[in-house]
Amino acid sequence: MLDLVEETVRAGPLELRILRPPNADALIDEARFGEDEFMPYWAELWASGVALAAAVAARDLRGAQVLELGCGLGLPSVAAALSGARVLATDWAPEALEVTRRNAERNGALVETVLADWSAPDALLERAPFDLVLCADVLYEPRNVDALLGLLPRLGSEVLLGEPGRPTAARFFEAAEREWTIGREGDVNVLRRAG
Repeated sequence: MLDLVEETVRAGPLELRILRPPNADALIDEARFGEDEFMPYWAELWASGVALAAAVAARDLRGAQVLELGCGLGLPSVAAALSGARVLATDWAPEALEVTRRNAERNGALVETVLADWSAPDALLERAPFDLVLCADVLYEPRNVDALLGLLPRLGSEVLLGEPGRPTAARFFEAAEREWTIGREGDVNVLRRAG
């Protein structure tokens, strides 16, 4: 069982009660890192996740099908569900999905979770297209750039991306401009594809 602490987070008009590990570094597992370079990024309360949750909370998503990639603690997914969306929150860390489920329940939101690896996205593609795809701080590793560039166009035509300015982001946005119109909505990037 994970050791968790509760925190209240303001995301736009929402005040979310979330659970999170008190120290993400304490979750580093050398054996898991040796297998697939796994790091417990999911366990951090990232500013870009809060910003994305605020942008989502400002939208009326009644009836929309929403997918979050790399949900971590699940703030954007919870905000989307509270805004009326049917939400699928995904991560490659089972612990993230457990905490996301608990955070959704804690805030009276209904969020479905699925374990997903972007290099084997069949479970995601079977349910595509989504009305909106959410991503917060997912460009932290170079390998994620190419995976997302290939996957996002297959998932939907609008993406909200919370990005704090990681070194890999410039390459992502330069390549994404070939297929997407890129703008801003509050503190997040909006990618829209024609058709």
